[in-house]
Amino acid sequence: MLKDITLGQYLPLNSPLHRMDPRTKILGLILLLVGIFTVEGSIGYALMIAFTLFVVLLSRVPLKMYVRGLKPLWFIIVFTGLLNLFLTPGTTIYVNGYSLHMTYEGAVLAVKMAIRLILLIISSAVLTYTTSPISLTDGIEKLLYPFTKIGLPAHELAMMMSIAIRFIPTLIEETEKISKAQQARGADFGSGGIIQRAKALVPMLVPLFISAFRRADELAVAMESRCYRGGTGRTRLHPIHFRLLDLWTGVVLVSLIGVIIALRFV
Repeated sequence: MLKDITLGQYLPLNSPLHRMDPRTKILGLILLLVGIFTVEGSIGYALMIAFTLFVVLLSRVPLKMYVRGLKPLWFIIVFTGLLNLFLTPGTTIYVNGYSLHMTYEGAVLAVKMAIRLILLIISSAVLTYTTSPISLTDGIEKLLYPFTKIGLPAHELAMMMSIAIRFIPTLIEETEKISKAQQARGADFGSGGIIQRAKALVPMLVPLFISAFRRADELAVAMESRCYRGGTGRTRLHPIHFRLLDLWTGVVLVSLIGVIIALRFV
């Protein structure tokens, strides 16, 4: 299950999204999140689904990668849908005269929440699949640069965020290795109740934390040995620039979100 988590992975492909400015992709993701959580009505949902599928195809990332990223979160999606299905007040659903203790309003809301969660996960995955950690750091730093006037360490904050995202696949891989090593020595993580399974995971957490601290120390030593001193006076091998593609992307996104918000009140 852990190996199906794809957050933080970058796939170096040749697509329009890979060539786009990282600031455009970050701001575009924020706009998409606004659209996902404000969309209402069948037309609005159809527009959001169609646009998300278009972005997925435009990224040229295999569709199975997005599906694989959804696997670990199916439980949350289904659980959220069931909560809305049974706890939303409204008209009770009857089948052959028997009450199912579910409501039509709850069923509609469950479908909406499931679609929103799926679109949210896929949209976030597009950003990490098509943006390298270095470009992501530069994009976040550029967006936070105006806040340096009030003392915000934009470069350091951007670096920490990108490193945290980048190390998610590394820690997942380390967890898989520790889990297999523990199972080879007789550990059982699959039997028993929830409390017993939680207790069985404790011996795995200690080596995981030790490995995480060791990797953090190695990264710090590597940065020090390369004379890393933060963002002051730092130059870039590949400076980021807005292009015509970014301009048209911004126009399309703003128009889409404008239509979504307008449909909500119509």
